[in-house]
Amino acid sequence: MEPARTLAIAGAGIGGLTAALTLNRIGYRVIILERETELTEAGAGLQLSPNASRVLIDLGLEQSLASTAITPEAIRVINARSGRDIARLPLGERVSTRFRAPYWLIHRAALQATLAAKVRATPGIELRLGWRFDEVTDEASGVTVIQRRGMSYRAERVQALIGADGVWSAVRQQVFPEAGPRFSRRIAWRGMIDAAHAPRFFEKRNVHLWMGPNAHLVAYPVVGSGSINLVAIVTGEWNKPGWSEPGHAAELARHFTKPWDDFARALINATPSWRKWALFEVPNPVFAKGAVAMLGDAAHAMLPFAAQGAAMAIEDAAVLARSIETHPDDLTAAFRHYETARRARVSRVQRLSRQNGQIYHLKGVASTARDQTMRLLGGKRLLARQNWIYGWRP
Repeated sequence: MEPARTLAIAGAGIGGLTAALTLNRIGYRVIILERETELTEAGAGLQLSPNASRVLIDLGLEQSLASTAITPEAIRVINARSGRDIARLPLGERVSTRFRAPYWLIHRAALQATLAAKVRATPGIELRLGWRFDEVTDEASGVTVIQRRGMSYRAERVQALIGADGVWSAVRQQVFPEAGPRFSRRIAWRGMIDAAHAPRFFEKRNVHLWMGPNAHLVAYPVVGSGSINLVAIVTGEWNKPGWSEPGHAAELARHFTKPWDDFARALINATPSWRKWALFEVPNPVFAKGAVAMLGDAAHAMLPFAAQGAAMAIEDAAVLARSIETHPDDLTAAFRHYETARRARVSRVQRLSRQNGQIYHLKGVASTARDQTMRLLGGKRLLARQNWIYGWRP
């Protein structure tokens, strides 16, 4: 295949698949390299705020995604000791009307499957499962990408390479070896519970956020799977190979003993199995070098405390395509434009995520002051603080 008007993407996660669609839409042939032999998205649920859902709707995915997503009515912010609401941030129709795009809760696997189906149905996009990125070298007319499948190798000249291969990105390791991920000393425990078995107190059209000393818990429904997604974040160390492994409920329960709210603990105790993830971030985002661009976690992995990890990858894909449209004859210039357009916003979201993590885990007098401030502000004004995120447009 000739390199002209052809791009390679390493990684078929949410960011890589979205990028393939946005880039194909502006006239590029796209090759997606995915090291796994089948697409099985790890994790459970995710939140897609209007800044992300707007991009997906523009790609023609509204009908298919709306059938597997739920539009929550509110975010309940709850004191983990008393079990009482601190504030309710209104979502639902209010957000959809204000930002002209919905706030969705969806299972990661459902989103990835929808994107993959669109990719497979789109002429000009080739999804190569079982082929991993191995190496990239500069050429006069672009780059040569070395791919590997078992003991088989394949070299291909393309105009540019997009690294969308996650927090442990092989592309970033080669092109930006100085920008490795950093462990946050936070561990996320993720589990699912059948919605039919949820405690009666659980409001099945809301996001629930319990804030407690040194830990917090998020729970929300995921309609497509008929389940409730739980994420418990605790402080801890990680001295094991890899970054994800099965978790034992008894270990998690030690972080959520009394005086944690009985209802929160009931949800945790009702969850049949857990998996825990060490949370890493890329604190110094990297976006482009020559004919290589990075997006999503590969570029700027962030903590999940603003629910914007997937959204930032989706935004990246839209801005990357727009930047190439702006500089159609010079991809190096296009990638510089992309970096300029993304760096400040992504860094600001990263900072917000770190700050939220600290605020959620306050204890003693500091947590009392936090709760009082949030009550005084109220849900509408707290939601308004997200306008700069939700109101973004490519």
